[in-house]
Amino acid sequence: MILEQIHKIREEHAKAFNYDLQAICDDLQAESGRQIISKPLKQPRQRKPLAIGGRSE
Repeated sequence: MILEQIHKIREEHAKAFNYDLQAICDDLQAESGRQIISKPLKQPRQRKPLAIGGRSE
């Protein structure tokens, strides 16, 4: 019962925005009042090659 109500509300909300995902997300963000902050991606650390047979080269 509850799950059916959730699906109905989600469907109505998506239909109101013509199923435009960006518009739906913008609306949900505006309703929440929270600001989305994105951080730059971290660069992967350089790894040392593994020693083969316990000896370093």
